[in-house]
Amino acid sequence: MMFLMKNRVAGLAMVLALAGCEKPHTTPPVKGPAPVGVVVVKTQKVFITTELPGRTSPYQIAEVRPQIGGIVQQRLFREGADVKAGQTLYQIDPALYKAAFDSATANLAKAQASLQTIRLKTDRYRELVKINAVSRQDTDDADAALQQAEADVAANKAAADTARINLDYTRITSPISGRIGISTVTPGALLTAGQPAALTTVQQLDPIYVDIIQPSSELMRMKHALASGQLKRAGQDAVKVRLLMDDNTPYALEGKLQFSDVTVDQGTNTVTLRAVFPNPGHDLLPGMFVRATLEEGVNEQGILVPQQGVTHDARGQATSLVLGADGKVELRVLKLGEAAGDKWVVKSGLKVGDRLIVEGLQKVKPGATAVAVDAASAVAKP
Repeated sequence: MMFLMKNRVAGLAMVLALAGCEKPHTTPPVKGPAPVGVVVVKTQKVFITTELPGRTSPYQIAEVRPQIGGIVQQRLFREGADVKAGQTLYQIDPALYKAAFDSATANLAKAQASLQTIRLKTDRYRELVKINAVSRQDTDDADAALQQAEADVAANKAAADTARINLDYTRITSPISGRIGISTVTPGALLTAGQPAALTTVQQLDPIYVDIIQPSSELMRMKHALASGQLKRAGQDAVKVRLLMDDNTPYALEGKLQFSDVTVDQGTNTVTLRAVFPNPGHDLLPGMFVRATLEEGVNEQGILVPQQGVTHDARGQATSLVLGADGKVELRVLKLGEAAGDKWVVKSGLKVGDRLIVEGLQKVKPGATAVAVDAASAVAKP
């Protein structure tokens, strides 16, 4: 029995020893250049844009003041509402002005009746003097009386017109169409002609102005680039402008640059540009801060690269990896311009024909070898 157990132990030990001597079947790792997806750098037309701060201002603004004195009878508008040009805003008590107009009209009618009588008399004297029925002196006196009567009619007509104008001024109307503000007077207030305080203000908001502040140095740089031929005008019409609202949402409608100021602010060394925007929904209100993007020119030989091919180092410099002709990975430091959708405008650091690595960046580093493959293939491979 003891002998049998010893044989079993010995056999088991032999089996374990043989199992330990067997080597596992493993596949050695495949070494070689890492596959990376590349984009060949090419030139293309690039619109040069500049983002600048701006503030909205009314297209037109009118301060409403009385042209005659009197007591306000009615205020005929709702504050903050839209009004039309010629719409009555206030009614001044017209009693005195109506009486003055009636008196002037009556005086005019009296003068016109007197003129008619004198004209008939003068016509008769001119016929009678031909047959010596009246003296020449009487005819001359009749002519003088006619001229006097005509002058009286003209003077009374002017007085009647003035009285009518003053009566019309009792209705204070809006000089422009737009959004009306707060009223500074109420019914019962006494107004005087040409008073310094405005009764209210009307602002036209559609279209609306956006005043943009641009550094004079940037303006000069752009002019030099255009003059040298490096940039071309974006179009024959006014420069296109787009807006970014204060909450970073884009304004839906496009505006046009209307003019550039001819003087430089000595305190800030800036120039004011003015753009005009359609504003049918009154989304833009006077005094709002916005950011304006101006299309100032076109670079016919610009370079655009995908953003996924650009990274930033610890110092904040823009860098990219480029696959050289010898299969070696090179590090390039870039100078970037503005973003254009999902691409960057590259001012320096890349040239036409460079193979920019855009996929598989985690597999390589500067100095390593790599092989260019289709971008989708580079992503699929582990």
